[in-house]
Amino acid sequence: MRLGAQIASICFAVFVFGVVFEMVRRRHLRERYAILWLAAALVLLLLASWTQLLRVLASAVGIATPSNAFFVVAFAFLLLLVLHFSTVVSRLSDENRVLAQRLSLLEERTRAMHEGSARNDDVTARSDEDEPISDRPARRVRAGSRP
Repeated sequence: MRLGAQIASICFAVFVFGVVFEMVRRRHLRERYAILWLAAALVLLLLASWTQLLRVLASAVGIATPSNAFFVVAFAFLLLLVLHFSTVVSRLSDENRVLAQRLSLLEERTRAMHEGSARNDDVTARSDEDEPISDRPARRVRAGSRP
């Protein structure tokens, strides 16, 4: 790998480290996901700084230039990260659907309970309205209770 490409790769890996640490510090990224990104950045930093290892890896895989091997490794890590995050998003989507269904059931039960209590109040109010005012029994209203 040429010196310019090596320096750029090292700078990029260090930049990823810095961004991940800052995101964790600001609570924009959870620690379990930060570990994945830090591992990827560490491998890229290791390969960028240890060019002999990169040459051995490139020749073992059959890639002509070590810089291409570096990008293949970086691309492979990104694919694995995308696959992992796809499974996380799928699981969260399923959990979100289940929670929405449970919320809907709870709202339906709450509405049914309120409608049931409102019907009982309507029946009492209608029976009182049917009687003449003079025939209605006097109601005592306790503090904190509904009239």
